[in-house]
Amino acid sequence: MATAQPTVLLVDDERDVVDVYALAFPESEYTVRKAYSGEEALEKVAGTDVVLLDRRMPGLSGREVLDEIRARGEEVRVAMVTAVDPDFDITEMPFDTYLTKPVSDDELRGTVDELLSLAEFDEQVRERFAVAQKLAALEAEKTERELNESDEYATLRERAAELDVQSSETIGSMTAETFEKVLSDLDAGDSDADADAEDET
Repeated sequence: MATAQPTVLLVDDERDVVDVYALAFPESEYTVRKAYSGEEALEKVAGTDVVLLDRRMPGLSGREVLDEIRARGEEVRVAMVTAVDPDFDITEMPFDTYLTKPVSDDELRGTVDELLSLAEFDEQVRERFAVAQKLAALEAEKTERELNESDEYATLRERAAELDVQSSETIGSMTAETFEKVLSDLDAGDSDADADAEDET
């Protein structure tokens, strides 16, 4: 029996952007759905594996769409794909990863494939991945001083440490290259931050 193709929902209020994104996903490998508003996205999200979701849209914003998707309990992985640079408010947003426009076809396809792999793991592992992605996005955007002064960032780092303790056996046994890379990058960032803290004392 043939394995069903993964379904990807592309959401952006600019039709040209959605149509360009669709070119990244060959019809022979992916089933692509398109939505040009938040309202249309919610109509089409059921049965979707991955959503690429714009953040700033008229009507329902990407944040509102994301919150509704989670409220419905949809088992779907979500990547925010947006021109909005990440700020500390992303710590409360229940997405899996965050991409800042412009993005290449390879980046879009790679992200979708990462999230499809992530869907095979349990909720703790998925949350750990999402936390790592948020930390990485903030560390790439913010200065060390801004990070050190942020309660949201500190809370996020604490949550990462908690999840490492809770699911260390699961994470330790994982072989997914992408997840291991994210964790190794995060660990390196944590080590740097700890070293900075020691220097300040």
